[in-house]
Amino acid sequence: QVQLVESGGGLVQAGDSLSLSCAASGRTFMSYSVGWFRQIPGKEREFVAAISGTGGRYSADSRFTISRDNAETLVSLQMNNLKPEDTAVYYCAATNTAATLRNWVNYNYWGQGTQVTVSS
Repeated sequence: QVQLVESGGGLVQAGDSLSLSCAASGRTFMSYSVGWFRQIPGKEREFVAAISGTGGRYSADSRFTISRDNAETLVSLQMNNLKPEDTAVYYCAATNTAATLRNWVNYNYWGQGTQVTVSS
């Protein structure tokens, strides 16, 4: 069982940077892949970035960079040059399956989400 806690959301202006963190509770992220998704009301959850259990990194946008600490207890999402359309609730998720990391249905564990609001 992996419990995930996101932090770092908030209100920023367009062009600013923001870093989100996802902490693992109860165990480490070792052998798990971790992804970030975002969702706005009325729309489907959208892939943002992911890092596989072997360290492979995937991102939907070059402005977003995902990383994991050496202790494998924290996954961070660095977001640069934020735009108003990046406004959403951002979720951290983890999976121990080998399925595609871009699809949210393949994740077993989810955090509660953190709001990111970008003003113009």
